[in-house]
Amino acid sequence: MIVTAAANKRLTIVGATGMVGAYALRNALDNPTVERVTSIGRRKTGISHPKLDEVLHQNFSDCSALEPALSGQDAAVFCLGTYTGTVTDAELRTITVDYTVEFARVLHDSSPHAAFSFLSGSGADPTGRSRIAFARYKGEAENALLEPGFSRVYIFRPAYIYPIEPRKEPNFSYRLLRRIYPVFRVLFPNQVIPADELAKAMVDVVVRQAGEARSRVFENREIRAMVEALHANPR
Repeated sequence: MIVTAAANKRLTIVGATGMVGAYALRNALDNPTVERVTSIGRRKTGISHPKLDEVLHQNFSDCSALEPALSGQDAAVFCLGTYTGTVTDAELRTITVDYTVEFARVLHDSSPHAAFSFLSGSGADPTGRSRIAFARYKGEAENALLEPGFSRVYIFRPAYIYPIEPRKEPNFSYRLLRRIYPVFRVLFPNQVIPADELAKAMVDVVVRQAGEARSRVFENREIRAMVEALHANPR
């Protein structure tokens, strides 16, 4: 199947002030096939660009007010999320599942043919049997997105996402992984993905026109392969 990139794409980025979302925004703005980028989030990105429209939205439990901004969109890259341990279990489910489902509902109503790129996580469990809350909730969100509706849904399940730029790590595990990353990357290459490369893959897959409607789940190894292919065959 031949995959090409059509020009004049209109793309929405949700969570563009986060680690992956910020790179997704930069990639979309630099992409010559993207005509317009709409960033939706609770705070400004701090970026000024002629292709960029910013929409501030505080309550993702109700995205009805976003209908005008989401009308006529070709795709969305959804990177909104939080870390386990930084919020209560109830808040984790609300952010991971409810916010995703509500945004997807309004996007589909406003742009029924839009493609959807979703930042999930390694170990996401669509069966709901995992003892890990993050895995259960990501799996629940995946199931909702894959129900009949969107013609193309792309679910990304990265393992450890390496933050390219220095930041305050959310917990000890992330501080440790960042410290040992050079060795970890060599020993377990398919368990890591740099944030900028993950974002590039998430944008590219929805910008390119597929020959048929379909949905895909990409594990970390497949995401790395996608990035390598992009480097070998740039736009």
